[in-house]
Amino acid sequence: MKLLEKRLEKHIDLLMDRYPVLESCRKDIVEAYLIMEECYEHDGKLLIAGNGGSAADAEHIAGELMKRFKTPRPVPSDMANKLRAIDSVRGANLAKNLECGLMAISLAAYDALSTAYINDVDGLGVFAQQLFGFGRPGDVFLGISTSGNSKNVMSATVVARALEIKVIGLTGAKGGELASVADVAVKVPQIETYMIQELHLPVYHCWCLMLEDKFFGDSKTKVVI
Repeated sequence: MKLLEKRLEKHIDLLMDRYPVLESCRKDIVEAYLIMEECYEHDGKLLIAGNGGSAADAEHIAGELMKRFKTPRPVPSDMANKLRAIDSVRGANLAKNLECGLMAISLAAYDALSTAYINDVDGLGVFAQQLFGFGRPGDVFLGISTSGNSKNVMSATVVARALEIKVIGLTGAKGGELASVADVAVKVPQIETYMIQELHLPVYHCWCLMLEDKFFGDSKTKVVI
């Protein structure tokens, strides 16, 4: 079984110090992180879906992973050299300002595709359709649902499992159906929707910090994903 690197434990410890109520979720938070870490180690991507506030969380997570969260992520020197060689002015600026990303896609972000599919085909299959198009074996699907029973998120989990994509659930205390099918489910200990959402944010911020530290920490520049 994959273990968490010792140097990354500080992020979990800080999370627990700031939000002691999440101690009951500690093991699942770590296991979910390790699934994402393994995905990125094999050039995979994170696909994220949710509704309402959870849709906003999906976009938030993608934004934190696709650019720096806290640590600088300069492009590798060979990429910087290519940019400068192509255009001495624009390339030099891009070499200075581009940041390495960990590929993450919010399935809540494609309004034209989503509304077309909802209108023309099936409202409950909107995330499933996108997952079928974007997903590849080895990717990870993060389903965010305060109840754990969001029908469009659950439909996406069926496609994920058919594509050999691991499923992480981020839910409230009850877990719902999502917790029963996920490879790992983080069930934060609240049952009121807004209170659940208030605990989801520090959990996924912790994941973003850990992933950034793993792949870009100690001034190490990894290959652009």
